[in-house]
Amino acid sequence: MTIGIATDHGGIELKQQLQEYLVKKGFDVKDFGAYEYDAKDDFPDFVVPLARAVGAGEIDRGIACCGSGVGASIAANKIKNVRACLINETYSARQGVEHDDMNMICLGGRVIGIALAEELVNNFLGANYQGLPRQLRRMGKIADLEK
Repeated sequence: MTIGIATDHGGIELKQQLQEYLVKKGFDVKDFGAYEYDAKDDFPDFVVPLARAVGAGEIDRGIACCGSGVGASIAANKIKNVRACLINETYSARQGVEHDDMNMICLGGRVIGIALAEELVNNFLGANYQGLPRQLRRMGKIADLEK
């Protein structure tokens, strides 16, 4: 599975820690930046290229960070075929994939620590979309909004 990861200055430490963690677990990780701390950078400059890669199917799933995770989520969801959510607890990290076909997780670098982030990412990456009739119907309605 290929995982894309991106952040602005608000999540740089968390992104670096998660990237190391994912590589150790054997994932292929594509880094969309930021690569160093710059207090003047803007999350859309990194999150949108990641979201475009997820939406185009170039990578399997995305992890986006910013200070709170809110801005990253807003930006990512502007891209067709992206279903990104700000996640702070494990149930939604798994259920968001299983029921709602979530393909990007957004995390707040100033909100959560690495231990929780690893647990959230494990649930996100370990889940699969169930594709039950009711879920397909709901996701079809979401896809119609993108037209």
